[in-house]
Amino acid sequence: MKATAAAALLLLLAVLAALLPVYWLATISLKQPVDQFAVPPVWIRFTPTLEHFREILFARPFLTYVWNSVVVAGGSTLLALLLGAPAAYGLARFRLPHELHERLSFWILSTRMFPPIISIVPLFLMMNRLDLLNTRASLVLIYTAFNLPLVVWMMRGFFEEVPVELEEAAMVDGLNRVQALVRVVLPLTAPGLAATAVFCLIVAWNEFLFALVLTQTDRVMTLPVGIAAQVTQFEIRWGAMSAAGVLAMIPILIFAFAVQRYLVRGLSMGAVKG
Repeated sequence: MKATAAAALLLLLAVLAALLPVYWLATISLKQPVDQFAVPPVWIRFTPTLEHFREILFARPFLTYVWNSVVVAGGSTLLALLLGAPAAYGLARFRLPHELHERLSFWILSTRMFPPIISIVPLFLMMNRLDLLNTRASLVLIYTAFNLPLVVWMMRGFFEEVPVELEEAAMVDGLNRVQALVRVVLPLTAPGLAATAVFCLIVAWNEFLFALVLTQTDRVMTLPVGIAAQVTQFEIRWGAMSAAGVLAMIPILIFAFAVQRYLVRGLSMGAVKG
């Protein structure tokens, strides 16, 4: 009984630690400047204002930033799934000599071990040569490349959980390998696809470094860069920045809740065997 109470207390503390920054962000977006810098901090009793939301929505091209992030994050996630899922299926189903399929899986994942900043200069030069600087297409291509290893690694584990006998039965009934993948395997791994899509979307939605370097105008600037633009050489607009942060969380939360049923199943696939 004591162990259960201690576990519940630790869980409650962990939840509070995770939600406290979100609560503070939300309150800053509703506070007057005098309340933002009050000492001691004002946690509950303050006069709320929507001025910061009005400023970020109407005085600045915030909706343009949102649209750019939706296009870039959604497009790169879709491309990464389209390219990575077949590659993961091949690594899961086909065995290569000398355990090469296992080595390929590790080599693909190892590309995520390098700090992204080491590739910023060559990628900048490549995009400049391709005349893709200051375009959404450059970010879509780069984010797709960064998300591909994650897609391949995660989807390979989900594909391995599907019994190969199901595909063999489908091919006996007249389907070829690609048709069996599309009609049998992918529907069964839909929870895994949803979980992978959420992770890829979060990575692309929050990415800052490449968006900062490869975009220079509001026309193609994404949300993280647009929010950081509230820090100027003269002031830091804490209220506007917090309001933008609150609004930036909403699309991801909506998507996560939309696929919540599949997400929970996807994260638990492979946890129990037998």
